[in-house]
Amino acid sequence: MEKIRSLADLKKRRENLQSALQLRELGDNMDEVIQIKVAMATCGIASGAKQTMEAIIDECQKRNLPVVVTQTGCMGYCYAEPTVEVKKPGAEPVVFGNLKADKAVELVEKYLVGNELLEGIIPVNYEKIDQ
Repeated sequence: MEKIRSLADLKKRRENLQSALQLRELGDNMDEVIQIKVAMATCGIASGAKQTMEAIIDECQKRNLPVVVTQTGCMGYCYAEPTVEVKKPGAEPVVFGNLKADKAVELVEKYLVGNELLEGIIPVNYEKIDQ
């Protein structure tokens, strides 16, 4: 376990534990909640993915939305970082590119709450393998 050396380390540890707890609580009915994955590979982090993720989490908490926000590795869209994949219950995932923190608030307001698509959708070029 890492040593906690600052208030920022403590806040990060708390955020990670709360996130893990929320995932466990919602894990049984993941198909009933909105799933958001923020690409946090090196290119995403350098482009502001951490701030984007924080903005999404903050806005969803303010609106009390049933959302699970996680980070993922590279999605392969380095030219469009930060990238965010959103999967609503009963719908196919949608990947948004160039989603900076200020646009993340718009994502929550317009797409998650209002079902209105935003600019910056990246066509998904992969298929799932169901086995």
